[in-house]
Amino acid sequence: MLDRAIAVADAGGLGSLTMRSLATELGVKPMALYHYVANKNEILDGIVDRVFGEIELPAAGGQWREEVSRRAESARSVLRRHPWAISLMESRSAPGPATLRHHEAMLDTLRGAGFSLAMTGHAYALLDAFVYGFAVQEAALPFDRDAAPEVVAGIAAQLPAEDYPRLHEYAHERVMTPGYDFGDEFTFGLGVVLDALERSLRDGDGEAPAPGTSPAR
Repeated sequence: MLDRAIAVADAGGLGSLTMRSLATELGVKPMALYHYVANKNEILDGIVDRVFGEIELPAAGGQWREEVSRRAESARSVLRRHPWAISLMESRSAPGPATLRHHEAMLDTLRGAGFSLAMTGHAYALLDAFVYGFAVQEAALPFDRDAAPEVVAGIAAQLPAEDYPRLHEYAHERVMTPGYDFGDEFTFGLGVVLDALERSLRDGDGEAPAPGTSPAR
């Protein structure tokens, strides 16, 4: 049932997933679903847990930066397959076993690297804000990698260079150049986040800075 629910959401977005649409997908009457689940929330809990289960966990005992980076890349890939899940990832009040294993592994990796408890919270929130935020931005783009030059060219044609010189420059000299891939921004941004966390760990022993101050440099 949960696999079919994910298939419905993948095909039409979260709004398309109803008890009726799921029943149709399964070839049963809607009331038949209530023999297996109490309500739609139980289905949402289940499919979110399945999505968490698709994300690679950081390996215990591995080098923290490599493991966190691998997890972030995996999460981005999973959310590209299931963009409807982005808004649900942290919204459930009854997390399933895959969700709990995921959070436990991330916390263990950060704590094992030497981050303080407070800094672990900061680091985890920052990483997820970047990963989820990028996934939202990527899902909203009006083009895929192959179509980017053509779509941007159409937009740029409506922008007089004299009025929008920087947009004109960016469109023609970056986005419309061969090999451009917006997805490359993920690797760059993740590196910036990890560099900052690594510097905090090196210079401040993973301790969170006092409110209103900057990390040691």
